Amino acid sequence: MFWSTVALISCVKLLLIPSYHSTDFEVHRNWLAITHSLPISKWYQEATSEWTLDYPPLFAWFEFILSCFAKYFDAEMLQVKSLNYASPRTVLFQRLSVIVTDIVFAYGTLELCSYLSSSGIRKSSKWGSRWGSPAAILQILLLGNAGLLMVDHIHFQYNGFLLGILLISVARILQGHCLMGAFWFGVLLNLKHIFMYVAPAYFVYLLRSYCFLGTHSGSSVQWRAFSLTRFAKLGLVVTSVFLVSFGPFVILNQLPQVFSRLFPFKRGLCHAYWAPNFWALYNIADKMATVAGRQFGIIRNVPAAVMTGGLVQEYKHVILPEVTPRTTFICTLLSVLPALVKLWYCPGNPYHFVRCIILCACGSFMFGWHVHEKAVLLIIIPLSFMAVIWKKEAQMYVLLATVGHYSLFPLLFTAFELPIKVLLVLLHSSYAFLNLASLFDIKKCSLCLPLLNGLESIYVLGLVPLFLFENVVYPLLGLNTRLPFLPLMLTSVYCAMGVSYFWLKYYWHFLTTSEVNHKRKAH
Repeated sequence: MFWSTVALISCVKLLLIPSYHSTDFEVHRNWLAITHSLPISKWYQEATSEWTLDYPPLFAWFEFILSCFAKYFDAEMLQVKSLNYASPRTVLFQRLSVIVTDIVFAYGTLELCSYLSSSGIRKSSKWGSRWGSPAAILQILLLGNAGLLMVDHIHFQYNGFLLGILLISVARILQGHCLMGAFWFGVLLNLKHIFMYVAPAYFVYLLRSYCFLGTHSGSSVQWRAFSLTRFAKLGLVVTSVFLVSFGPFVILNQLPQVFSRLFPFKRGLCHAYWAPNFWALYNIADKMATVAGRQFGIIRNVPAAVMTGGLVQEYKHVILPEVTPRTTFICTLLSVLPALVKLWYCPGNPYHFVRCIILCACGSFMFGWHVHEKAVLLIIIPLSFMAVIWKKEAQMYVLLATVGHYSLFPLLFTAFELPIKVLLVLLHSSYAFLNLASLFDIKKCSLCLPLLNGLESIYVLGLVPLFLFENVVYPLLGLNTRLPFLPLMLTSVYCAMGVSYFWLKYYWHFLTTSEVNHKRKAH
């Protein structure tokens, strides 16, 4: 049934080929042209288009491989001078390339589902009595993830391919193959450096659980000497990936140029559309304080706000202190530190490793510099695995997945995609609520959504009036001419409250759950 599900969802993706595509479509078309038409020495120097190559070298090679097939569809797309080129054959090729490379995501999902079925982590006799086993539910949650369908197959990106490699890496570590897990994560870092967000979890877990030898004593594990041999093996595996990736640019003496493209700190604190994180709440607090200051005559000559504008630009806060990249780095580090400490003192527990990945991704999303709203998928995807094992994490998953997927709505702003994105999120959320509640045999309260308490239910249902205001009331009142970015701001701020709530609740759950009790509840 697994590959039948993959085939069915692939058919849905084929139906989305005519959909709107964002500027990311031109970004990747330009990268195809750069890697195909120019020598490697020019890849990170070419600047004909504003969409210069700014992913790590392995992704550049990935684009090069795709370009070898692209020439059979439309050779014109591989010309660097063909700016904003989107012929029907080009659109078809690029859309198909995302669908085909999603086989990596499917394989990663299969590996996690196979592990879940064979591990015996949940032994409840109620498995599959009505809605299917945890592995069957997991495959739908992952393969049918509404966010991936919207971002990759409408907006246009290759997140499924990249997240598939993350799932393969996590599956290898869950299976006890730490070196292979480290290898695949090294590959992932050299495909897209956003996965540095979760690198601290890998570092702490592999160092503590693989490099320190342990012996079993009854039900406990006693840790002893550090293994220099294992540390050397681990270092060799990871270093070799980086040498293969960056080696040619070291030889060409272009490493500084490559890094200048990978880390463009001249961009502002927030993306053009605020990601629903702490800085969205910080920005709105500054804006409200500014408006209040104007009303009471406390401040004058305040420049017009541009923080919700359509272009990437820096924004100077008026009342609250200015935020610098260093500030965001310190905040992010402090936000993940307690989770890393907990992981260090719970060695050999791969489920804590997955939780730490979630918290590292969430901490970076909450406090990082110039965070893209699409990064919420880096939290939702690994959380899907935990949601089919533990009830509390299922409760937090349905909240985050619903709010996180809704927060992606502004990416698809044309009328044609409006019913599509609503349908995708409704289907995914309904499936998650009903199946996870049935899996854990949770009786629904008549006044609450399945798995959620009253306050959480009110918040999630609040997305309905928010959607109606943004898409019905707002245009009817003619506010789109006077306040063109109001819907973006409302979506960001409302969803930021939900993501912040999830982050705090999940952190508390991780830090306060004892290992013995947690294992008992899993059964």
